[in-house]
Amino acid sequence: MTHTDRSTFLRRLLIADAAISGTFGLLLFAAAGLLERWLALPAPLLRYSGFSLLPFAVVVFYLAKRDVLSRTGVWTVIVLNAAWVVASAALLLAGNVEPSPLGYAFVVVQAIAVAALAEMQYMGLRRVA
Repeated sequence: MTHTDRSTFLRRLLIADAAISGTFGLLLFAAAGLLERWLALPAPLLRYSGFSLLPFAVVVFYLAKRDVLSRTGVWTVIVLNAAWVVASAALLLAGNVEPSPLGYAFVVVQAIAVAALAEMQYMGLRRVA
């Protein structure tokens, strides 16, 4: 198997991360008011979270499309994804917000999905090495 073949899995994960992050970011940014009512999470928090995902998505997509994957770049994506998971847990544990049951589920499910994506990216990076 060539180096290019091994990097295909990781590139697809990065493209998926970029697409999911971009879509999720647009949703959070554009629908923060509506989501606030359903999730009982502050609209400014949702809007800021969504806004922060947009440049992340662009950078991850750029990284995935480069001829040679940057190990440092991929590690940065993995670390930022892990930080998102930690921040999501901290949001719920700090007690500064009181999400609805749907809000708790929303935060927990997206954190689990991001953690799984980061783990797969790590596995993909190991395969390339």
